[in-house]
Amino acid sequence: MTAPIAIRRLNATDADFNRHLDHLLSWESVSDDGVNQRVLEIIADVRSRGDAALVDLTRRFDALDVASMADLILPRERLELALQRITPAQREALEIAAERVRSYHEKQRQDSWSYTEADGTVLGQKVTPLDRAGLYVPGGKASYPSSVLMNAIPAKVAGVLEVVMVVPTPRGEINEIVLAAAAIAGVDRVFTIGGAQAVAALAYGTESVPPVDKIVGPGNIYVATAKRHVFGKVGIDMIAGPSEILVVCDGQTDPDWIAMDLFSQAEHDEDAQSILVSPDAEFLDRVAASIERLLPTLEREAIARTSLAGRGALIQVSDMQQAMDVANRIAPEHLELSVADPQQWLPYVRHAGAIFMGRYTAEALGDYCAGPNHVLPTSGTARFSSPLGVYDFQKRSSIIHCSAEGASVLGRTASVLARGESLTAHARSAEYRIKG
Repeated sequence: MTAPIAIRRLNATDADFNRHLDHLLSWESVSDDGVNQRVLEIIADVRSRGDAALVDLTRRFDALDVASMADLILPRERLELALQRITPAQREALEIAAERVRSYHEKQRQDSWSYTEADGTVLGQKVTPLDRAGLYVPGGKASYPSSVLMNAIPAKVAGVLEVVMVVPTPRGEINEIVLAAAAIAGVDRVFTIGGAQAVAALAYGTESVPPVDKIVGPGNIYVATAKRHVFGKVGIDMIAGPSEILVVCDGQTDPDWIAMDLFSQAEHDEDAQSILVSPDAEFLDRVAASIERLLPTLEREAIARTSLAGRGALIQVSDMQQAMDVANRIAPEHLELSVADPQQWLPYVRHAGAIFMGRYTAEALGDYCAGPNHVLPTSGTARFSSPLGVYDFQKRSSIIHCSAEGASVLGRTASVLARGESLTAHARSAEYRIKG
């Protein structure tokens, strides 16, 4: 018989609550020295030997008997074939999700703008898409077609000229639904490589893999560590921690629903975090009972059980205002406002990756098909970060076009400030344009 799950119970009114909450939230995503050193060696190898290194590393890490780089390139026709191999229901679901993601992200697209001052000076901003984006997709038995849609579609909406996808195929395991998602999302090129070597190839380029401007997409600790090291040579989306959900509930939602919402994150991996906050102590007891009863029904019970026991919590607060204070302190990746009037509390939310409003809006809908991006800031980084979006695949250039009169007026101001900084060349450059 399975032992009862011991999920933490905290009370926000306790004197030592903040200390316990800090301990619960603590997460260190930095790799150990061993991983870091191996990643640096892999990056150096790819930089020096290019395709040959990719072939050797793929043989070594993915147990693939490949003769050359040609064996690691998937043509567009192979993606189209995957569309035929998946079930009609899977294809329909991918197409519906893709259309919703595309429709939402089209509203994020920014255009260039400018305005003209009275003296004829023109100021503005030129918005330009990146030339090429790289998308990392976990491979093998793992199936993350939703990540393909969420990463590739915003890039395409932004106008990125070429989206390059890398996806490992360990022991030759190819996931057809992932390739089908790539076809629907408009991915341009696919290489069956993974790990730190794939990140290095995207960042620096090889004879076959073109260098990209930005790398996005989830991966293991080796992928995350490699992204850290290539940042600066290329842009990256983020260094993501474990998935997390915070549910704020007034005690009136079905406790089975809330338990399953908590499971939806806990089943990701053992380090995922699921937290419920409520002013209703009896409701917390009911949810705890639902967790105990429903947990054995999960296919990934062992993973969810470890996650909930290690990083989960049921937190009692004095009222809804304190619940919002706790939510902002946590700054969760996913925040469910499972309350009667979520709109009333929305103004109080300052830090959250995505906000799911009302009792019927399960976080899982956002993972797949609601429309907004599911690539979200984790580990409290919602305090300063935003979801992945079209803006991540666009760059902005300032436009300054001074008229003769404008240059003369601005030159006087620039001269004073430049001489105040003892930068006389700056000052004289501006002064040359001053009339009379």
